[in-house]
Amino acid sequence: MRPPSPPVATSLARLATDAATARRVSDAVTESFNADEVAAAAFEEADGRWSLTLHFRQRPDEAAVRALIAAAAGSAAADALVFETLAPTDWVRKGLEGLPPVDAGRFVVHGAHARARVAVSRIGIEIEAALAFGTGHHGTTRGCLLALDRIAKARRRRPGASRATPRSGRKRRRQALVLDVGTGTGVLAIAAAKALRRLVLASDIDPRAVGIARSNARNNGAATYIDTIRAAGLEARDFRERAPFRLIFANILLEPLKVLATPMSRLVARNGYVVLSGLLAAQASAALASYRARGLVLAHRIPLEGWVTLVLVRQVRRSRGLPCGGSIARRPPAP
Repeated sequence: MRPPSPPVATSLARLATDAATARRVSDAVTESFNADEVAAAAFEEADGRWSLTLHFRQRPDEAAVRALIAAAAGSAAADALVFETLAPTDWVRKGLEGLPPVDAGRFVVHGAHARARVAVSRIGIEIEAALAFGTGHHGTTRGCLLALDRIAKARRRRPGASRATPRSGRKRRRQALVLDVGTGTGVLAIAAAKALRRLVLASDIDPRAVGIARSNARNNGAATYIDTIRAAGLEARDFRERAPFRLIFANILLEPLKVLATPMSRLVARNGYVVLSGLLAAQASAALASYRARGLVLAHRIPLEGWVTLVLVRQVRRSRGLPCGGSIARRPPAP
């Protein structure tokens, strides 16, 4: 094995902004550069603002980067970008040291450096910190994992619940009972596959994300249970052929969630769950209104770090309560 290359000087660009702008800038930069040319990392500060850092392999053309960001997120974001060059440092090692495992119910999202620290009673999901959104540290991802933990526990309590075995061919296509829309690094798809042992269909509009999600599924021993496809929206044939889904995740943003309300309500099974996230606390009511109008009922709300995850159920009568805590009529069957 060759010894690791010595650390080199790092060119950085930093931006303090809001979550939506950080996501747009990160997406624009990572889509415009090769994966080995730039890496993006975004973190939420204590005051609710976001710090976005772009790590460049070579010193970038600052004017070109500002023009790219202005087109994606506006001139204010481009003007606020600060460039600097840091002395040689092993940034991979430092980054891993700064990202402890994330606990969410029975789930633990961790890097390879923390693999040995995951207890046998927990469900470990190994994701390396390479992309800005998708390591499990964000409140929206943790909210979805907590929702899944509740749903999985309800399924284990349900009499006669059993684990499905993956099958091949057309029969397998009909049995994908979990859908992860905008899968990113595949955290939620992997978690669902490991916790429920049911086939999962994961989709993303970004071809790089699809490749990363597939690789992460293999690394986590979950590839047998997960099909990952590239798709924009929910109109592709794959979704119709595998519907209805008993559990759908959509951890994206408010506007696309509103656009997807109608097709998603058509894909979810009766008494099936829809878990929505990527929502600031002030946006939850707007998202909920779109889905209530299409026959979904709020079962549980998970507030976390200024974000809200909504757990919805389709067509359930009002009464005593869901296993995950809301007030509805009867307990829907778990996936």
